[in-house]
Amino acid sequence: MAGVAGNQPLYICRNCKNPIALRSDLLSKAFIGKSGPAYMFSHAMNIIAGQKEDRKLITGAYSVADIYCCNCGEILGWKYLRAYEMQQKSKEGKFIIETAKIAKEY
Repeated sequence: MAGVAGNQPLYICRNCKNPIALRSDLLSKAFIGKSGPAYMFSHAMNIIAGQKEDRKLITGAYSVADIYCCNCGEILGWKYLRAYEMQQKSKEGKFIIETAKIAKEY
């Protein structure tokens, strides 16, 4: 797998080991997902996005899409599609992935 990330650590699906995100795309470890701690990434790979839906989260209202591993179908978190509050616009296009669903690989 190291060839995929060019010798940098990456995060893989805990269920099937599919590469999900590069360590260099990790933006924050200070998020909470549906089942606990979560990370924010600028990019994610090997995922499928579900249907767009409006959701009220801790920091406001957003349009989001749940994201799933493209290999095993495990729900990983969500993608922010639109923030309805100006101070939250920086989250648009970013991915929240629950730490319970991924593992770090070196």
